[in-house]
Amino acid sequence: MRAANPAPDLARTGRQIELSYRIAEVRLARESWAAATADTCLAVLDGADKFARDVLEPLNIAMDRGGCVLVDGRVATASGHQSAWKEYVEAGWPTLEAAEEHGGQGLPAILAFAAQELFDRACPAFGMLPVPQRSAFRLIDAYGTQGMRAEWLPRLASGEWGATICVSEVGAGSDLARVSTHAEPNDDGTWSVTGEKCWISYGDHDLTDQIGHAVLAQTVGPEGKKRPSLFLVPTLLPGGSRNSVAVRRLEHKLGLHGSPTCALGFEGATGWLLGEPGRGLAQLFVMIANMRLAVGAMGLGIASASADVALAYASERKQGGRPDPLPINQHADVRLQLLNALAPPTLLRGLLFAVANANDLAAHGDSEAAALAAWLLPIVKTTGGEVAFDVSGGAIQVLGGAGYTNEWPAEQALRDARVLTIFEGATGIQALDLTHRRLLADDSSYQVFLGIAGRCAEERLKACLSELQQAADWLKANPTKADSGATAFLHLAAISALSWIAAHYTENGTDDAVLTVAAEHWLDTVTAKAAALRLQIIMGADLVDRFSAL
Repeated sequence: MRAANPAPDLARTGRQIELSYRIAEVRLARESWAAATADTCLAVLDGADKFARDVLEPLNIAMDRGGCVLVDGRVATASGHQSAWKEYVEAGWPTLEAAEEHGGQGLPAILAFAAQELFDRACPAFGMLPVPQRSAFRLIDAYGTQGMRAEWLPRLASGEWGATICVSEVGAGSDLARVSTHAEPNDDGTWSVTGEKCWISYGDHDLTDQIGHAVLAQTVGPEGKKRPSLFLVPTLLPGGSRNSVAVRRLEHKLGLHGSPTCALGFEGATGWLLGEPGRGLAQLFVMIANMRLAVGAMGLGIASASADVALAYASERKQGGRPDPLPINQHADVRLQLLNALAPPTLLRGLLFAVANANDLAAHGDSEAAALAAWLLPIVKTTGGEVAFDVSGGAIQVLGGAGYTNEWPAEQALRDARVLTIFEGATGIQALDLTHRRLLADDSSYQVFLGIAGRCAEERLKACLSELQQAADWLKANPTKADSGATAFLHLAAISALSWIAAHYTENGTDDAVLTVAAEHWLDTVTAKAAALRLQIIMGADLVDRFSAL
């Protein structure tokens, strides 16, 4: 029997929500946000934790060990998944942040991501379905016709219907302009979509009757030039007949076994245009914030659970000491390992909440918040994945041989976490985006972050920001060398962002000892890391040149 994850500290998460409102200087952009009082937040967190522990944690083991299978060309999910999804929908969890006019609760996104952390602590594969649902919701809300919005939005918000995001193809990868799937107009206003898509999370399943595929496909414009457009391609057509969408295969993966990752074939499938022809790539950006924040939240869930497992195990496992053995958390090396596991997810939670706040405010016209979110979104996405993998790996080290077995959750956490720095834009893609688009082409979002972070008096933060500024100045002076320094610059920007959160925790004098210890430990160790990353940025081009000798 596998050990369970320790219970999370919900009061600490509630305190971090409260602090994040101060950090972002949140103004209530919607009347419904006024309902998000401290008591409401804790009630939501308590309900999410109960659902996660009672329903998702037992399901997680079955999903990881049993996975999904193809039966007569359709995906059958793991035993217990259908009933868990039904409970999730009936409890209203998909509706937290959806607008009230579509059947949602209209609460701040921060609560949705706080709940997601708890769900992903217990079962990351389960959470892979709500994310594309929320993303497709945004696409249809922004670009769907009135009839499409009326039909789809309430059902996506409630979880009655499912959705996927079908953009990836073999050979195209992140270069979405090269997709080969194409669409031809029909006389009745629909389109025929033909092509092959891969890496589609929950591309098919038995949890909802209807699945809407948001498909990127080439269309031919008036000038004869091909440009990507977006289409909504449902699995069920009006009247209930099946559309021409086929499951080619089910991927066998390192982790997230309970999340069916499919290769799909569209064989002249009937689709409806979303937005304008040829504007598909630009239109995808309405869901980018949700996707990146969701990856950050999943990474946080995995990392926070792994850190808690390590802390609990180290308090009970005895070894060394004379005359009697001591809990291993009394040994200096283990204590350092535990501090290094504790600090990053604690600060990542604060950063995730701050960016969720900024993104909400941006949607209601706050230009400074929009700029801050634009700077921090690739950072949250990448840091979530890296922290999840590093902390779960660190937990295995603390547990020793026990951590390498499936009697403890750390080994699954490591497997599940590995993909987070790959999907929704790999680390190198995020680094190039941040360096070229947010620094070299237009540094306004960078300047907003510097201005906001610079309001903190914390000297260790200021030292980190100085290293970031020196690195940015060097990249601006050497733009031809930016590619080789981009990933190091992303990491420097990330530790600067986490230091900003840490500085707020120290300056606000929180009475939570874990927040204080995590912040102090991070700030005491960050300056040397920042200096090393700045040197790595400068050296990058020379290091890359060495490859030619191979």
